[in-house]
Amino acid sequence: MQNNKEKLEDFKTAISSTVKSISNSQKIEISFGNQISGTNKYTIKLPNIERVSNKINFEEIRAAADSKSLRHRFSNKETFKKFEPEGNISKKLYDISEKIRCEKIGTSYFKGVKNNIENFYQKRIAELDLKSSESKVLESFENYLRVKFLDFKNESKLDKKLKSFKKDLNDRFKDSITELNDLTLDQEKFNSRISKIISSMSLDENIKEEKKDDESDNDDTQSKPQNQEQKAKEKEEKQEEMSIDSGVPDLENEAKESDKADEELEMEDSSRPDLRKRGNTNFGDLKYKTYTEEFDEIIKAEDLESSEELIRLRKNLDQQLQQLKNFISKLANKLQRKLLAKQNRSWNFDLEEGLLDTSKLPRIIMDPFNSLSFKKEKDIEFKDTLVTILIDNSGSMRGKPISVAAICADILSRTLERCSVKVEILGFTTKHWKGGSSREKWMKNEKPSLPGRLNDLRHIIYKSADMPWRQSKNNMGLMLKEGLLKENIDGEALKWAYNKMNKRKEDRKILMVISDGAPVDDSTLSTNTSDYLETNLKRTVKWIEGKSNIELLAIGIGHDVTRYYSRAVKITDVQDLGDVMINQLTDLFVQKNKKSFN
Repeated sequence: MQNNKEKLEDFKTAISSTVKSISNSQKIEISFGNQISGTNKYTIKLPNIERVSNKINFEEIRAAADSKSLRHRFSNKETFKKFEPEGNISKKLYDISEKIRCEKIGTSYFKGVKNNIENFYQKRIAELDLKSSESKVLESFENYLRVKFLDFKNESKLDKKLKSFKKDLNDRFKDSITELNDLTLDQEKFNSRISKIISSMSLDENIKEEKKDDESDNDDTQSKPQNQEQKAKEKEEKQEEMSIDSGVPDLENEAKESDKADEELEMEDSSRPDLRKRGNTNFGDLKYKTYTEEFDEIIKAEDLESSEELIRLRKNLDQQLQQLKNFISKLANKLQRKLLAKQNRSWNFDLEEGLLDTSKLPRIIMDPFNSLSFKKEKDIEFKDTLVTILIDNSGSMRGKPISVAAICADILSRTLERCSVKVEILGFTTKHWKGGSSREKWMKNEKPSLPGRLNDLRHIIYKSADMPWRQSKNNMGLMLKEGLLKENIDGEALKWAYNKMNKRKEDRKILMVISDGAPVDDSTLSTNTSDYLETNLKRTVKWIEGKSNIELLAIGIGHDVTRYYSRAVKITDVQDLGDVMINQLTDLFVQKNKKSFN
């Protein structure tokens, strides 16, 4: 058995080896905490290792080691110094931007590194206590860049905490983010561009003024208490004057009334268009709640399993695909012909203006009295389209249903990609049976009644909308992984899919849900009303169908889901899934208006 000292030394050796590998430098040295480093100019300083049992401390060291190794590898110090802006705050922001630039480059090569950095950052950011203006600016800036460059996802609480500062950052950066993303591999241009943006924000001057104001307020408070009494008296007199003069508005009361009115509006289930944005977090179900969201995860399929295991599972899926390949391929070709027919170019001829119709030139040569003929291309009604396939990954889908769902989604993705239609494939389940960490927390907290959703969600991205099919094809096999399929909480999965789609710019958005029945989670249903999840699903579907531009359709495998979705089809034989998916999509593309299925 190793003692603690030996474990620490082993950990230091492992970290040192990892740093040399990631930084691509054998000369580099590591120092921990206040440890005195040698004369080597290639030294990375890491936090002190406190004790073997401190998991958070170890995670911090791994994340810091990975980030600093990437900085060492991808950042040139002379170039960095060349564009460094003036001012203490500006320098810190500039340093953060360079750190994230290097992380963006490095994490595209090292997925494990990305997980280490993100996991620790999530823990650190969740415990933030933003007291000073400086810390608010620095943390908001880092979070903003992580979201924009590293696809970091914030929890709603954090977004609220950083909201005002991130709005200012977005105003400053929104026209430059794409450009900066493109310049990531060119340090000189990236440093130059972001340095100019940071300098233009004049943050050092603003924060100095805030500090002076704070100090002035503190001095007044400490040295002139009589002034406070005088001000209070003046305020009272002023309020009396305002109440006497009915022509002067009582702004304080007006603000309170306005806040109260806003709260009342949020409580209404109104169909007014201006309430759609306001109500999209509740999706028409104000009573639905979650006990905790801290254990939920949105994860890419490739991050759940090793690439070797995904390849093995894909081969398994391909073997099953052979039995259905010819049948589904015929259907896919049918859909492709329909789509390409709608996308083909067509022209109006014999016009008096437009493009010269060269096919009619011979008649001019034969008879000079003939006039020139022009043509114009007809407007194509086919809209830029996104199709999202949301697949129920619950335990009851195990076996043939999940295999066929994966196969159909796979073939549909290939087919639509050929027709320039973006396809996103998502799955939803839970991390555990019987509640997992959420239930454990609830039990430790003396089991409050009616806790709301009481399990840890797992939402899986098998294929993102912008990822080509070839890059994501192995991910489809993950659905066959033993132990992946657990409970299904459909309402929240729909909200997640809707929010992802709503951020996209495509003109037309179609959400196809494949499920085998009602939402089921034993932990939630045993602690709430028996229809808790079902009611939420119905209200969420109603909101999306009635108050959004997303076209929602559902396919129920062995169960009638028309009681939830107005546009739904039931199939009794799972072999019919491919036929139904492709036929219903074909119908959707053919018809101009939303119509219910028979």
